Amino acid sequence: MKRKNPDHKINKRPTGFVFTKHTPKEQTPFDRLFEIFQELITHTSGDFDEAIDWLRQLDEEYNLTTEDYTIDDFIEELKAKGYIREEIRPDGSTDGSEGGGTLKMSEKLERSLRKRALDQIFGKLKRNTSGNHKTKYTGQGDEQSGEYRSYQFGDALEQISMTESLKNAQINHGMDDFYLTENDLVVEENMFKAQMSTVLMIDISHSMILYGEDRITPAKKVAMALSELITTRYPKDTLDILVFGNDAWPIEIKDLPYLNVGPYHTNTVAGLQLAMDMLRRKRNTNKQIFMITDGKPSCMQLPDGRYYKNSAGLDPHIVSKCYTMARQARKLHIPITTFMIANDPYLQQFVDHFTEANQGKAFYTGLKGLGEMIFTDYENNRRKKLR
Repeated sequence: MKRKNPDHKINKRPTGFVFTKHTPKEQTPFDRLFEIFQELITHTSGDFDEAIDWLRQLDEEYNLTTEDYTIDDFIEELKAKGYIREEIRPDGSTDGSEGGGTLKMSEKLERSLRKRALDQIFGKLKRNTSGNHKTKYTGQGDEQSGEYRSYQFGDALEQISMTESLKNAQINHGMDDFYLTENDLVVEENMFKAQMSTVLMIDISHSMILYGEDRITPAKKVAMALSELITTRYPKDTLDILVFGNDAWPIEIKDLPYLNVGPYHTNTVAGLQLAMDMLRRKRNTNKQIFMITDGKPSCMQLPDGRYYKNSAGLDPHIVSKCYTMARQARKLHIPITTFMIANDPYLQQFVDHFTEANQGKAFYTGLKGLGEMIFTDYENNRRKKLR
């Protein structure tokens, strides 16, 4: 008997799956610096030069770079990858020349900051291609419910269940003389998917950076994350963003990274008026207001255009007007969810009365849990019965 050569291998077609140990991809020097840089430029409200100054200071302290890859190399790669752009001065000069231009964030970096904020705050989300809020009601939608009903004039052809309709025709007319009539048609119900119109109000009064605590950056991150959430997961929803200080004005999603506080009081009334004006123009049935604030209302505009301001305590005149606005929103079926990022019991009492007037919701939260709370409320508010 011939002995087999132990070195001899027989080639066989592989079957099944072959699992190998996953080796994580090592971060490049650019990726490591880019993660830090995005955090810094968010804190500096889009000021590239200030963010790079901070990055250089961190580099000196923690040795973030090497001789082979410096901060200047990082800046050049930011340019090459399209994350920053060179702003040309009117005289045609650019950065690097005497009196040259400055480096600014590009749209690509703005989008990256929004996606990063979404990953930080809502990291467990998975993208939903349908982009609509599911409800417990049947109606127009693209997800089948498994329930059937008789065809009604106006039903879309794609809703007709051919299997059930043919079965009906067999039962009603038999196989010998088979034909299909309108009375045999069966429609499978879809789950109604509601649309939501949201206005996010952000307090940019001076108190948002007082007492050595940065409250505007977390609020800004939440706004960027919420905008990315809605545009990617719920593209049929609408999101409007406004800021309020002495006055209130709308801002665009692309402006969020540049958001900063000013020497403002807190005109909550103006913010609520603008938010309701925005929502009145929306056709969606479901509407809501999110308000992120850390301070008491301290300002309002009088009929003659002058500003009435009072930073000492809760002014009864200003507070009363806030309650009136809350009740008006309630009549318009617009719930207001207030996210109070301060722990002053005196101010919490105001928020309690404000929430009662609107029949809305209030969360008293620190800065850490702000994003998770807004996300929870946005998801919970999605199921609404059409009025």
